[in-house]
Amino acid sequence: MNVLVFSPHPDDDVLGCGGSIIKHAQMNHQVTVVYLTSGEAGNIRYSKAELAGIREDEARQASLLLGTSDVIFLRYEDGYLTYNKDTLIPVVNLIRLKQPDIVYVPHKNDGHKDHIATNEIVLEAIERAKSAFLQDITGKPWLVRDVLCYEVWTPLQNITYVEDISQQMQKKLQAVAVHQSQIENRDYHEAIAGLNRYRGVMTRKGKYCECFKIIKKGR
Repeated sequence: MNVLVFSPHPDDDVLGCGGSIIKHAQMNHQVTVVYLTSGEAGNIRYSKAELAGIREDEARQASLLLGTSDVIFLRYEDGYLTYNKDTLIPVVNLIRLKQPDIVYVPHKNDGHKDHIATNEIVLEAIERAKSAFLQDITGKPWLVRDVLCYEVWTPLQNITYVEDISQQMQKKLQAVAVHQSQIENRDYHEAIAGLNRYRGVMTRKGKYCECFKIIKKGR
């Protein structure tokens, strides 16, 4: 199985679906993580160029802990991510190249503009990737079977899928801890541990759970 995870910034993938990524890797699924930005606006202690390098290194190290080394950085501008031709076409081409069975993406109401833009770009790219009648697109048409929307900043209100990550939670938190440039200013590891524990209690699916909204199933 091929899995494609779209992350607005380095660390969103770990926070939103890191436990699920670990489970995919444990099942020997091919997982690719695509970072739309390098998160260069995420800490004012560094210049943007310096922080981009730091955060890309953190992402690579965290991905190894999750069980994948296939990471791609599109390097769109952090904080200004926008749906347009220049951001859309490379994502369409990536979907056709990687031919994922499952795509992970932030949900459309997640409380960060880059997350909302990522959702819009990726969902449109999925639609265009299956069409045989488009110019400017490379590769053969590809139909994505399942799309799962994950939560980071804003918890989902309508949940359609729950993944028990109790056995993966410790490693997920280790991967979160790799993103030192971020957790030095905000306790993301505490926040996500609380959210995943809450999801486990309220869904009764496990001690720690990740929740998703399935918004599309390929036909």
